[in-house]
Amino acid sequence: MKRIIFGGARHSVRAVVALALAASPASVFCDGRHIAFERDQAVWIANLDGTGEKKIAEGIFPAISSDGTRVAFNTTEKTSDTTYARRIAVIDVATGKINVFKDVPSDNSYYPSWTADGKQILFTTRPHEVWDLVVVNSDGTNFHVLKPGVQNEVTRYSPIWARDGQSVFCEDMTNIYQLGLDGSVRAQWKINKVVPKGDMSGDGRIDVSPDGKRLLLSIDMGEESGRKDWDGPLPALWAFDVQSQKATRLTAKKLFGWDGVWLDNDNILFLSRDAGEKEDSIYQMSTDGKNPKRLIKNARFPSVSAPNA
Repeated sequence: MKRIIFGGARHSVRAVVALALAASPASVFCDGRHIAFERDQAVWIANLDGTGEKKIAEGIFPAISSDGTRVAFNTTEKTSDTTYARRIAVIDVATGKINVFKDVPSDNSYYPSWTADGKQILFTTRPHEVWDLVVVNSDGTNFHVLKPGVQNEVTRYSPIWARDGQSVFCEDMTNIYQLGLDGSVRAQWKINKVVPKGDMSGDGRIDVSPDGKRLLLSIDMGEESGRKDWDGPLPALWAFDVQSQKATRLTAKKLFGWDGVWLDNDNILFLSRDAGEKEDSIYQMSTDGKNPKRLIKNARFPSVSAPNA
């Protein structure tokens, strides 16, 4: 079954969250690479080994910049009994200063993604009845539409920049696309041909490897989960080589994995949950599927700063 979900993997849109800043600056995170993640409708960061967890803002869908100095995320503000304003914001990790992009012509925006150079942010927004793929400078200026939504056409979900910043990847639950900066389709791949018995939902995540050659795909498999406490398809992570167009399964059937991101070209971070557990955790694993290690408990939607940033 295809799911159209804006609000996070395995859950619906969150309850109201008022924008707020953690009291102290994140001076402990001055050196090395870091993970940004979501917990209880708040943005957190931690060291690469999962230590030093620190809440830095209220919000969802955090995306840390390649150099680790800034985190883009979603603010969520209740505007009436039935409506919410969801905007893109960027927080400076060292100072705690937040810039909310209030000039974006929509109160319904999601899923920020940084260019490798940290100069632009890609995200989805709904200024009318359909979702657009849009780009803005990292300071909130120069807003423009990359791919306008079309009535009666499936939304382009899960947007992510290519490493060279000259194209973007996304999916519509049937196909994976590579789009040029003019919105034209450079390439497309049918999901169930790339991954037999595989499917992607509206929150099925895509990430691009540091060398730009592979996509990490969060796939819903047409397989029995074998768990009484699991509602939904079995989630698996696959690596798709763009040039050869061959996909390789990274997670074994007994290891449920989703929301994967590349740690480097040979290792990934992802979400998983063991049988009997009620909360998701961030795991690290090599692409050969060996030695998965839990880094952070009670966490969602991980992102990580770039190697050698």
